[in-house]
Amino acid sequence: MSDRGVRVLSCNGHLGFGKTRAPSFYNALEAGVDYLVSDAGSCDIGPGPLGSDGFVSPTEWVRHDLELMLLAARERNLPMIIGSAGDAGSKAGVDKFVGIIKELAAKHDLPEFTIGYFYSDIDPALLTEAINAGVELEGLDDGPSLTQADVDATTRAVAVASAEPYLALLEMGADVIIGGRSSDCAVFAATALHEGHPEDLAFYLGKVLECASFCAEPYGGKESIIGEVGPSWVDVTAMAEEQRCTPASVASHAMYERSHPYFEAFAGGTIDMTECSYEQTSEKTTRVTGSKVIPSPDYKVKIEGSGHVGTRFIGIAGIRDPYTIANLDTVIEWAREQVEATFGTDGYELHFHVYGRDAVLKDREPTPIAGHEVGVVVDATDPDPERAEEICMTATRQLFYARLPEVKGTAGGVAYLVDEVLKASDAYRWTVNHLLPVDDWRELFAPQLTSSNS
Repeated sequence: MSDRGVRVLSCNGHLGFGKTRAPSFYNALEAGVDYLVSDAGSCDIGPGPLGSDGFVSPTEWVRHDLELMLLAARERNLPMIIGSAGDAGSKAGVDKFVGIIKELAAKHDLPEFTIGYFYSDIDPALLTEAINAGVELEGLDDGPSLTQADVDATTRAVAVASAEPYLALLEMGADVIIGGRSSDCAVFAATALHEGHPEDLAFYLGKVLECASFCAEPYGGKESIIGEVGPSWVDVTAMAEEQRCTPASVASHAMYERSHPYFEAFAGGTIDMTECSYEQTSEKTTRVTGSKVIPSPDYKVKIEGSGHVGTRFIGIAGIRDPYTIANLDTVIEWAREQVEATFGTDGYELHFHVYGRDAVLKDREPTPIAGHEVGVVVDATDPDPERAEEICMTATRQLFYARLPEVKGTAGGVAYLVDEVLKASDAYRWTVNHLLPVDDWRELFAPQLTSSNS
């Protein structure tokens, strides 16, 4: 490795979610790197992909990004690491990514190399065993402890790995590593830990690189970033021509998506960024010092679980009539009452999202003033697909039939985008967001090796 300090290329903040931009990627390769790393998953996408064991990233976009990284890594004999494969980080995602890597190796006739991988899926029965043994599974973000009812509602669950399985696979000689669900920062931290750097620098490196160019300015997604770990500092450098990493952009990203701006927890510890200092050392580089890691007294692994709610249909209506818009809450209440008259009030979910007024923030919207036209998305979910479709159709059509006191015509004040309601993805909800105490990380994340030629 380089005398200059270990240099890690973060290629894409969520591999496959949008194609990696090639120019900044090649700029990074020209500048010189020791590892190619990308996170490929997130819980930002909601519980659907985990619960359905599906994917939100198109396969072609995933293949594009993996091909870009793989060819560069194998040409330069550099380790390549992917975390949280397949959006949710389930076994299906890991297997899909490993399969694509093997396809690309055959397509480009690459010399044989070793692929390391691990799964993060856990059987919900393991959570039941812990509850029955009297183990408290602490809820995150001040949530209540896990109950058996939560477990019973869980369709699929994954454990969130820290750096250990990546370190193990690097030590086992893996050239390409495909990880299951993982802490974003740990995927990158493993590289610096493998090179002998302390946890405080390694995990800060991971925190700042997790979303790639989100830590640079001006904003530009899917651009590459280099993080370099020195004896007592982390340098972060933008690779896109128009971007720079500044103290403001790097510090703000360090606080990104945090319930507390200075702390980020992972299995085994917490990154403490309270005393971090940020210095512009060149036009495109910011140096960070002062990060710390607070070790945890117990090793607790975050568990994410998703449960199926039902089949979902949506109807879409547009409203331009001023009187209907002025009385929109009455119109929506009319539609809801007609649904309740037929289907009752239990067993289903029915939502009306008014775009142009308060669809995004709902009752938290500070200025719920409708524009001259609005769109209403009717969202109905029920365990019975036929019932879900009928509920959605009833609610959508009753927007048209709503009775308002000053309306004398029969044409209604609502226009449908389509005549029918549309089948949407099934609805899921988060059921588990808890910490599971474990004695040995290998209980959950078993490292495995395979050949690119197998």
